[in-house]
Amino acid sequence: MRRRASTPRVRAERLRQNLSQDDVWLAAGIQRWTYQRVEAGEDWRGSTLLRIAWVLDVPLSELLGDGRP
Repeated sequence: MRRRASTPRVRAERLRQNLSQDDVWLAAGIQRWTYQRVEAGEDWRGSTLLRIAWVLDVPLSELLGDGRP
């Protein structure tokens, strides 16, 4: 399923951990342009964001900013 949402917390968390975009997309096993689209808040798949959350070691809900723990 594709969603369109702003995901500024992905970039913020990546920067907080002092990681480059390359670090994240390579570890997540996704394409560079896919990762860049996620950070830009363009279309993304839930499975893609889940991979990114796993790499960043944060709950998916934290990246979505929905207020759940």
